[in-house]
Parts: sequence; C-alpha cells; structure tokens
Amino acid sequence: MGKKILVVDDSATVRQQVRMALEQANFVVVEAVDGADGADKIRSMKDIAAVICDVNMPKMNGLEMLEAVKPASMGLPVLMLTTEGQPAMMQRAKAAGAKGWVVKPFKANMLVAAIQKLAA
Repeated sequence: MGKKILVVDDSATVRQQVRMALEQANFVVVEAVDGADGADKIRSMKDIAAVICDVNMPKMNGLEMLEAVKPASMGLPVLMLTTEGQPAMMQRAKAAGAKGWVVKPFKANMLVAAIQKLAA
C-alpha cells in the first residue's frame, strides 16, 4: 500500500487524471471537490503524505484552504496544480506553505516525480 495523497480540485476530470497517474506509481488517492472539503479531509485524516491542490474552486479556493488549515505547519507538503501562473498568486501560495507549483495541462510523469519527491 502506497502513501496517501489528497487531490483537491473541483474538476472531476482533473481529479481522475491525477488519480490515474498517481495510482500507476503506487500512491493511494483521496479526492476532495473544493477547498472546504479538502480542509475537512486534512483536519480529519492523519495519514496523508502530501496534497495536490487547485487554486480556483468554489466555496473555498486553494489559497484560502492553505491559509485556513496551514498544512505546512503539520509537515504536510502541498503542490499547487492550476491554470494560474501569476507571480503574486504563486508568492501567496508559497507564503502559505506550498512547496511547488505545476501549471495545467500537466505531464503525468512530471507530476508523479514532484509528488515522489515531496512525499518522500
């Protein structure tokens, strides 16, 4: 059984693509449909090895989720996976504890390599 990765994205298609890539690399994937759902899962699940999170989502966006839950303070690495590439947004994510930033569309092998490094 591999390490558990939480994927937080409001797009079912993106969650499915990420799940397929990670499961092929022997990770276990848990999905959250928005930042509020992701925050609940981070707070309630103690065995998550890393988080992959979108920025733009309804209810609570990815940056708000990071700022609310502070996963970095729990030793939980976060990789942002988003269409956004604005330096100010990247800086805000980094300040909130994000360890990496991948722009969609992503290459599965690059995403897996980044998570293998973060979840080590």
